[in-house]
Amino acid sequence: MAIQSSSHKVRIDPCLGSMFEAVFASYTIILFSHLSGYGSVMVLLLRTCSSFRKTPSISCLCFRRSYSSDEFHYSSKRRARGPVMAAKKASEGAKQEEGRYKHTVDLPKTAFGMRANSAVREPEIQKLWDENQVFKRVSDRNNGGNFVLHDGPPYANGDLHMGHALNKILKDIINRYKVPIAKELAVEPYRGLLECLRKKLKRPNREFGTPCGWWREAELILEPYYPTFSNSNFYVLPKEHGMELDYNQVGKLLQNYKVHYVPGWDCHGLPIELKGKYLLTAKRQIHVQLVMQSLDHDARKDLTPLKLRSKAAKFAKATVKIQMASFKLGSQRFSKTFGRSWNSKEIEMEAELTREVRFGIWGDWDHPYLTLDPEYEAAQIEVFGEMALQGYIYRGRKPVHWSPSSRTALAEAELEYPEGHVSKSIYAIFRLVSRSSTSGDLLGEFLPNLSLAIWTTTPWTIPANAAVAVNPKLQYAVVEVHELLGNVSTTPGDGKKRLGNVLKEQKKPFLIIASDLLSTLEEKWGAKLVVKKTLLGSDLENYKYIHPIESRECPVVLGGDYITTESGTGLVHTAPGHGQEDYVTGLKYGLPLLSPVDDDGKFTEEAGRFSGLDVLGDGNVAVIEYLDQYTSLIMVKPYKHKYPYDWRTKKPTIFRATDQWFASVEGFKEAALDAISKVKWVPSQAENRISAMTSSRSDWCISRQRTWGVPIPVFYHVESREPLLNEETVDHIKCKDLVKQHLWYALVVITGLPSPDYCTIISQKGSDAWWYMSVEDLLPDVYRHKAPEYEKGTDTMEVWFDSGSSWAAVLAKRSRLSFPADLYLEGTDQHRGWFQSSLLTSIATKGKAPYSGVITHGFVLDERGLKMSKSLGNVVDPATVIGGGNKPGEAPSYGADVLRLWVSSVDYTGDVMIGSQVLRQMSDIYRKLRGTLRFLLANLHDWEADNAVPYSDLPVIDQHALFQLENVVKNINESYENYQFSKIFQTIQRFVIVDLSNFYFNAAKDRLYVGGSTSFTRRSCQTVLAAHLLSIARVIAPILPHLAEDVWQHLPFQYTTEDGSIPKFVFESRWPALNERWLAFPDEEINFWENILELRTEVNKVLEVARTEKLIGSSLEAKVYLHTLDDSLAARLMEMSAAKNDADTLHRIFITSQVQILSSLESVQTRDIPYRGEYLIQGKKKIWIGVSRAEGSKCERCWNYSLQVGSFSEHPTLCTRCYNVVGSLASQQECFDHSNLIYMDE
Repeated sequence: MAIQSSSHKVRIDPCLGSMFEAVFASYTIILFSHLSGYGSVMVLLLRTCSSFRKTPSISCLCFRRSYSSDEFHYSSKRRARGPVMAAKKASEGAKQEEGRYKHTVDLPKTAFGMRANSAVREPEIQKLWDENQVFKRVSDRNNGGNFVLHDGPPYANGDLHMGHALNKILKDIINRYKVPIAKELAVEPYRGLLECLRKKLKRPNREFGTPCGWWREAELILEPYYPTFSNSNFYVLPKEHGMELDYNQVGKLLQNYKVHYVPGWDCHGLPIELKGKYLLTAKRQIHVQLVMQSLDHDARKDLTPLKLRSKAAKFAKATVKIQMASFKLGSQRFSKTFGRSWNSKEIEMEAELTREVRFGIWGDWDHPYLTLDPEYEAAQIEVFGEMALQGYIYRGRKPVHWSPSSRTALAEAELEYPEGHVSKSIYAIFRLVSRSSTSGDLLGEFLPNLSLAIWTTTPWTIPANAAVAVNPKLQYAVVEVHELLGNVSTTPGDGKKRLGNVLKEQKKPFLIIASDLLSTLEEKWGAKLVVKKTLLGSDLENYKYIHPIESRECPVVLGGDYITTESGTGLVHTAPGHGQEDYVTGLKYGLPLLSPVDDDGKFTEEAGRFSGLDVLGDGNVAVIEYLDQYTSLIMVKPYKHKYPYDWRTKKPTIFRATDQWFASVEGFKEAALDAISKVKWVPSQAENRISAMTSSRSDWCISRQRTWGVPIPVFYHVESREPLLNEETVDHIKCKDLVKQHLWYALVVITGLPSPDYCTIISQKGSDAWWYMSVEDLLPDVYRHKAPEYEKGTDTMEVWFDSGSSWAAVLAKRSRLSFPADLYLEGTDQHRGWFQSSLLTSIATKGKAPYSGVITHGFVLDERGLKMSKSLGNVVDPATVIGGGNKPGEAPSYGADVLRLWVSSVDYTGDVMIGSQVLRQMSDIYRKLRGTLRFLLANLHDWEADNAVPYSDLPVIDQHALFQLENVVKNINESYENYQFSKIFQTIQRFVIVDLSNFYFNAAKDRLYVGGSTSFTRRSCQTVLAAHLLSIARVIAPILPHLAEDVWQHLPFQYTTEDGSIPKFVFESRWPALNERWLAFPDEEINFWENILELRTEVNKVLEVARTEKLIGSSLEAKVYLHTLDDSLAARLMEMSAAKNDADTLHRIFITSQVQILSSLESVQTRDIPYRGEYLIQGKKKIWIGVSRAEGSKCERCWNYSLQVGSFSEHPTLCTRCYNVVGSLASQQECFDHSNLIYMDE
C-alpha cells in the first residue's frame, strides 16, 4: 500500500502487470492484488480526508489492466478482432500511440480455464459435492413426488467395460435430471432403544451380511413396531450416538422430485463359483475355464460346499467394491470407504486398474442391494413360495438346455449363439414295417422297400429316437431312386453321399419325402428321384418303422408348424428327451422320454454300445458310423449354423431331459402379455420384441445343479423321492413372520437370551444355513418328528430368478422406494433376461408388472461397427478414456464428461460405436461448449442483476436471442422427458456453434468490448448473456455435471432464485422455467430474423471473395450494399440501417463498417463496386449484394472505419462513438490527464 498526495505520480511495480499512471486530486490509497495470476489495481479515493482517524468519504475506481498472452484473452475471428488486438498489442509492448486507449477497452476476464484439466478438476468437483453434502442440501429443499429408477444388477465378476459405462451414465443422466439427494432427520423418540441396540450390535469383527452395518439391522428390527418410521423420514440418528445412516432418500434436483436410485449387484452363479474355486486352489493365476480340470482328487475332496460358497462370496464382495469405486469415486475416497471392512492390500491390488475411473454416478452407494444379502435371499424365497402356493411351481422331467462344461441346466438368457458353429448333419432312412390302422393300405404296394427319409444336425440323439413327425398339412411323395448322378461316393467322409450303399442293400428302394423338396434333394443327393405316389402328412399317422439302432418299432406321428420345407426332408426325427418340440409331441402321443446322457454330456449305459462316449465328440461320430455300416445313411454334410453355447464357458450345450423345478409360465402368460401392453417402452418396438418372446416361451426351468446360489427350499422323501414343499416349510425357511422375528431378535440382542429357531434361518443366517443346518433344524415344528424320513435338496435357483426377484427384495421392502418402479433401463439383451424374469415373477405373485416404463439400449461396438475383442485389439477401456493411458503416446485423459457427452450423442436405442476418432470429435465439441461458457463468464465479470435491462427495452436482436434460448430450453425439456438425449446433444451443439458463437457472439463483441462499460447496448447484451449462462449451465448439468458445476463455481455475479435463496451449487438451482414472454416473439419477427441470418451468410460469401482478391483484410474494412425488389424486406432493412440503438444496425450484424440500402441499382455507380451479385433468400426473395472498401478512416480504438475519424482535435484517431466513450471515462475519473504525468517511488 502507498499513500501519496495528488501532486505526486504513482508507479506500479512491473511484476504486478501493466503500468497504470494517473494523477489524483486527493489522498489516495492504492491496493495491489495479484490473485491466481490475475492482476488488478483498486484505487480508493478519500475525499475531504484530513486524518485517517476520521471517517472519510470513499469512492472506488477499478483500473482494468490488459492481460498478457498466457492469461485469458478471448480472440474473435479475424474480421472482429479490432479492439481486442489493439489492447493485446499494447500489453505486449507495442508503441504507446497504438495502445493508448487500451485501458478503455472492456476485455473479457475470468478464472475459468479454457482447458478442462479433467484429471484434476473432476475429482475436485466430486470432492466438493461430497464434502458439502449436496445430496442432503437439495433433499432438504425438495418436496415433490417420487421417481424410482430400479437398477438392474450387473454381474459381480470382472472389470468394468464400455457397456457398463453406457448403462450407468444413461441412468445417471436421468437421475440427475431427477437427481438423487440424501436427507437426514433425527429419531428422538426411539433413541434409547436404538442406542441400546447399537451397543449390542456394534461388536468388533461381527458382520450381519449387509454393507449397511448394525443400523440397517436396527431399522429392520424396529420398523414393524413403529409405523411412523415408514411414514416419516426416518433416516439418521445424531452422530454423537454413532449412528450415521445415509439411507437412500433422493430428490429431483432441478425439478423438485425425490428420486430413488439404489445400485445393485448380481452375486450368484457359475462364473463366481469358478472364481471361488480359483481363489481356493490356485496359487498362480490361470484361466478360469481350466479351474475344474486343474483340481486333483484331494482338491476336489477338500472342496466342500461351504468352503466354495465362502470363497465365492468373498470374490463377489471384493468385485462389488471395486466396481462401486469405479462408478462413484476417485482413488482417495476408495480406500477410505472400503479399507476398513476389507483387506486394504487386497483392495489396492485388485483396484489398481480401475481406481482412476470416475464415472461420477450419483446414487445410494452406501446401501446397495446385493443378491447375496440375507434379506434379499429371504425375499427371493418368499417369491418362490408364493408362486409354489399358487400352483405355478412344479417338478418335472423334461428337456432343458444343459451345459456339459458347467454340469448344470441353463436358461435361455444364459445362452449365446456365436457365428461359425459347424455340425455334422446327416440324411438317413428309417424303414417302414407295417401299415397304419387308420389310413388303410395306402402304401402297401411299396413295402417292404419303403423308408422314411429324415435329416438331423444332432445324430447323437438318434439312440433316443421315439418317433418320426410329419406336418399333417404338407404333401408328401413316395419316390423311387432310379439312378445316381455325378460323383457319388460309398466311403465315409464329410460331404460324401452314401446313397449307393442304400441302393446295394435294396434293389428297388422307395423313400418318403416332402413333395416340395424333390428337386432340392435330387441335387443334394446326386440321384434321380421319380414320384410314384403323393399323400398328405395326416395319412402317414400311426405307420410303424424300425428304429435304426434299437430294432424296436416306433410310430409316425403328427407334429406342428415347426415342420417345414425350408430345409431337410419334411420328416423330423423325434427324440422327446432332447428337444422342446419333440417333448410336446411326445406328451401328445405318450412317447417314452429317453435321454441316455449324463451330466458330463456322455452316453450312459442305457445307450448300449455307445456308453461312455462324448455325445458332442466321439459319440456323435460313432452313431454316424453305425448308421453307415447298417445302410441307413444317405449323406453326411457339414452344416454351418447358429448353435446354443454356454455364455460362461463358451462351450456348446445340448438338450437333455432331467428332473428340474419349473415355473409354469402358461398359467400366467396372458396376464403377462396384458401387462406388457400397459408399460411405456423406449424404443416402442421393444414391446413387440418382449411380447413375442413371452408368448412363445415354454415353462421356465428355475433349478440349477450348482452350489453357489439361493437354495430351492424343498425336502425329498428318502424312499419315495416325493418333494415336501408347502407354506409351512417355506415360511419357516424365510421367516415370513417378521414381527415375531424382529421382536425375538431384538430381545436376543438386548438380553442375550437364546434365539428361537424360526428366527435364525435365511433372513438372519443367510443361505449358507441350508448347507450347515440339519434337516431337523430346517423343518418346521409340525414336521420335525419326520426329519429322519427326509433329506435336503441340493439344487439352487437360477440367477435370473435371483435378479428377477429384485422388485420384491428391494422395491417392495425398502421404505424409501415404491413398487412398481417408474423405470427399468438395461441393454436390449434383457428382453429375454431381467426384464422378462422380473415381469414373470411379479405377474405370478402380484398380478402386475414391476415397472411402469422400460428403456433399452444397444451394445457398444468399435468405430467400424465390430464387436470389441481383445484378440482384435479394438477394446475401448472406460478407465483409459477417463484417466488416459499409462504409456507415452497413448490416449489422453478425456475425463468423465467427454465420455458422458459421447453417451448423450448416440442413439442408444440401437448399437453404438466408439473409438479414438469418435472421442476426439467429442473432445472437440466439449472444448467448443466450454469455450462458449467461458466467453459468457468472461464478459459478465462486471455485471450484476441490478444491471439487467427490462425485456421491453432490449434491442430486437437481443429479444430474438432470448427467444432462441427459450425455444432451445423448451426443446431440451421435451427431449429429457422423452429420454431422447441425442436430440439434446444435437440441439446444444447447433445452438452453441451456430446461433451463439457464429452469430450472436460475433455481433456482440463490438458493444461488449468498446461500446462503453455501462452503456445501454453493453448492459443489454450482458442481460442476454447472463440468461444464456444460467440456462445452459443448468440444462447441461445432467449430461455434463462436472462442467456445469465448474461454471457455477465461477459465476461472476450472485444468482438468486425466485424464493430468495442463493444456490451455491448448480444442483441446488431450479430447472430453468420457461419464460412465455420470451417465447411469444412475434411470428413475423421470427421469419424476418431467419431472413437476416440467411442474408448474413450470403454477405459473408461476398466478403470472403473480396478478401481473397485482396480488396479487404478484415471485414471491418468493407462497406456492404443491399438492394431488393421485395418492398417489405427493403423497408425492414432500411429500418435496421437507421436503428436508434447500435445493436440492431446491419453493419453490427454483418461486422462491417458500413451498410447502405439501395432504393435502386441506378442510385449508385454499381459498376464501381468490384464484388456484387444476386442471391436468393429462402429460395425465392432475390437480393443484390455488393462490397467495396469502407469509407473514411480507421478508428484507433474500435478499428471501425468512419468519416468522423479526425473530427476531434483532442482525440483525432477516434470515431464519434469512441470519442464519447473515452470522454465519459475521463469524466468519471475526474482528473484523467495523460499530458501531466509525474513519477515517484512507492
